[in-house]
Order: sequence, then C-alpha cells, then structure tokens
Amino acid sequence: MRDPAPATGDRPPAPYLPWLAVMAVAYALTHHIGFGLAWLGNAGETRWADWADLLTPYAVLLPAAAALRAGEAAPRLWILYLAGALTYVEGHGVHLAANSVSNAEPSDLVHLWDEVVGHYLWYGGLTVVLIALAAALARRPPVRGPLPAFLALSTGVTFTTNALEGGTAIAAIIVTAAFTAWGWHTRDHLGRLLIYAFAPALLLLTAYGIMQGGFPEPSDIGWV
Repeated sequence: MRDPAPATGDRPPAPYLPWLAVMAVAYALTHHIGFGLAWLGNAGETRWADWADLLTPYAVLLPAAAALRAGEAAPRLWILYLAGALTYVEGHGVHLAANSVSNAEPSDLVHLWDEVVGHYLWYGGLTVVLIALAAALARRPPVRGPLPAFLALSTGVTFTTNALEGGTAIAAIIVTAAFTAWGWHTRDHLGRLLIYAFAPALLLLTAYGIMQGGFPEPSDIGWV
C-alpha cells in the first residue's frame, strides 16, 4: 500500500529553491564586486577586483542551470537559457577586459566596449536567463517567510544599481515593468517573488529618473 502524500505543511522544500537562493546571493555579491573589493587596490597594472570578477559567470550561471534542472525545465527553456548564458558570458568578458584596460588607459573606444556593448550584452543575457527561470518556475507552489522575500529584493536592488551605473536604465525600466506584470499574473504561485524583486526596482529606477531629470551614473554625481 502506498504511503499517503504528506500534508502541505510537511512537504519538503522544492529542490530548485536552494539553487535559486544561491544564485540570488551570488548575483548580489559578484555584480557589486568592483565596488565591494575596490579596497584591495591594484595587482600590478590590474586590480584585484578584476581578477575576482573572473568568477562571476560561474557563480551566477551554474546555480541558475541547477535550478532549471531541479525544476525539470522543458527543452525549449534550456535553449533559451543557453542563449542567455552565452550572451551573458560574452558581455561580461567584453566588459571585464575593457573595464580593466580603462583603469589604465581610458579612451572613447574602451568606453564603447565597456559601458555600452559590454553592459547591454551582459545584462541582456542575464535578462534572458531570468526569463527562462521564470517560465520554468513561476507557476510552482509559493514560498513563505522573510528570507525568500529578502533574496528577491536583493536581486531587484542589484538589478537597479547595475542599470544605473551601467547606463542601461531605460531598458531596465521596460524589463522590470514586464517582470512585475508577470509576477502579478502569477502572484498566487512562486512568481510572486518577481513582484518582490522587480516592483521595487521599477519604482527606484523611475524615481531616480524623475529626481535627476535623466539617468546620470551615480558615480558621476558623487553618490558612489
């Protein structure tokens, strides 16, 4: 005779949830690595923070892939993830190389590859990865408690600071609005975390643009 199914309160945590948590923590830490490790200073003609930044794609993309696997994502979502991951890695590599060169010899050409091409590829790839995760998991059972909400919020804050300092704020407003709407549509499920992450990000980006009359980088106005 088959054992009865456990009650909802006794149900073990879904296997994809720990991987989502790891990704959220890794994303918040590694996408602020240039600021967070600036105090380490230089390693010859480079910065120690640039060397540490080599770990970023591994730290973010591997737990994202593990979450998709644990959630038994459909093959089409793996294709979407792969497209996003490749774009993310290319953009991050372009940004890291150009940014490191810029620290020694700034130029308009370096600025183009770092602040424009690199950032749009990097953050665009991340957006596609997040779309794959949301498509695979947003309709799964919801989670309760402050920790998931906090990790979602930290994701949104990181998305905001990256967009402002990375010069992609207008595109980020469109993305955060879309994810917020998606979260509202799936608010009775795990997708409610999209609201916790991207509704505050949308509000922060919009408020910043109104206050500043545009989107100057925080470092340019002395905030960082």
